[in-house]
Amino acid sequence: MKNAIVVAVVFLSVTVLGWAAESKPAARPNVLFIAADDLRNDLGCYGNTLVKAPNLDRLARRSLVFNRAYCQQAVCNPSRASLLTGRRPDTLRVWDLPTHFRDTTPDVVTLPQYFQQQGYFARNIGKIFHNFRQAIHGDPASWSVPAVMHFANHNDDKPVMDGPPPPNLAQDPKCERRDVPDEAYYDGRVAKLAVEALRELKAKPQPFFLAVGFWKPHSPFNAPKRYWDLYQREAVPLASNTNWPATTPRVAWHDGRELLGTPARVLTAEAMREIRHGYLANISYLDAQVGRVLDELDRLEMAENTVIVFWSDHGYHLGEKSLWAKTSNFELDARVPLMIAAPKSKSAGLKTEALAELLDLYPTLAELAGLPVPRGLEGTSLVPVLNNPAASVKVGALTQHPRPAYYDREKSKTPESMGYSLRTERFRYVEWRDWKTGATIARELYDHQSDPEEIRNLADNLNHISDVQQCAGLLQFFKPVVQPGWKPVLP
Repeated sequence: MKNAIVVAVVFLSVTVLGWAAESKPAARPNVLFIAADDLRNDLGCYGNTLVKAPNLDRLARRSLVFNRAYCQQAVCNPSRASLLTGRRPDTLRVWDLPTHFRDTTPDVVTLPQYFQQQGYFARNIGKIFHNFRQAIHGDPASWSVPAVMHFANHNDDKPVMDGPPPPNLAQDPKCERRDVPDEAYYDGRVAKLAVEALRELKAKPQPFFLAVGFWKPHSPFNAPKRYWDLYQREAVPLASNTNWPATTPRVAWHDGRELLGTPARVLTAEAMREIRHGYLANISYLDAQVGRVLDELDRLEMAENTVIVFWSDHGYHLGEKSLWAKTSNFELDARVPLMIAAPKSKSAGLKTEALAELLDLYPTLAELAGLPVPRGLEGTSLVPVLNNPAASVKVGALTQHPRPAYYDREKSKTPESMGYSLRTERFRYVEWRDWKTGATIARELYDHQSDPEEIRNLADNLNHISDVQQCAGLLQFFKPVVQPGWKPVLP
């Protein structure tokens, strides 16, 4: 009888412990938040067969790849501020490079700050927020420890090594081709610090939000020589459709000063090809550094409980439509690579045509982590698309840009107009509005079924009157505001 009682007690104890183990809430996932700078959709997983980026293609095989993801403004500061706060540029009143979002919306809670408030250890290595010229500390409220390698000038990314660097074999002033180690430049050192951070985070009891911001493929095109050597110069094509579209309003154009300078220099065919070669080399250099971080995550056996996100702040032009660099509303600038690898996801290795915006990442990551989605966010969670890649959660994606593109450098310090560009499943529709009055001064409409390169503006085509009207109606859903006296009212 005594033995029977002992057995019963043991059985009951094991059962209760087993029930407790099953009832224990699952550990919250870590977040590895990887950013690229100026990367358009030039990756193998997006159909570019020339570029060599095996690590990002490997990440694509464990992710849901968003074929139609868009930034909110095609320049670093507004795009990153929008993504990291979940608010549109008009809500933040941030449309230029110098304005810190804390100056206009001081109490907003950023994405990493919110995760930190929910018990996460939040860390920043590299360029995540804009490399603010006026705020060397970035945004301290967002991180558990001070950010590192986040504040610098792209043009100051010179080789750091023992002794003088090898000679530069490139010709164009925006290019540099030296036979140096990866860690001679920013991104190699960012990867090294990220690997070290993962090892430290492995030992912490709390989940982490690790943001790793790479500086490439942003100019200068100075990847180490080994990455240039992956490509044959003669095999690098020049841009197609290099002329400005005759039917497109000139307000949509910009001077490409980032690459061409002011006044703009004239690029020879040889210079164009070298720049395009350097852009590919920078992508491959970036890819190698991403690979180092992913390899360490796998080696530490943390990948199974980590949400991995890879994104770029905006796209880029390399001579198409006579445009260089960013600051337009066209597809090449607005569209961005976006991959999300969620633990035990059934969409790993798949692609989706669902429209997505970068500001959707805030509510998406909150939901994936099992956190309540904060009020006031202007994005939409993409979790339904992760669960079913055929699903759709929005009717359009809004990108905008002022003219002049860098109005803060002009005497007036204010825009003359703002272009609002709505990407729907089929069309890109743009309204250019006078900054002072809000009146529409120009329109664009491009049909992506027949014109994916956006070279025929159909806004004045009588056969597309209903399409213009429908897109204009959808645009109002996003409530774009241009009047400078308008004040944002946050929920």
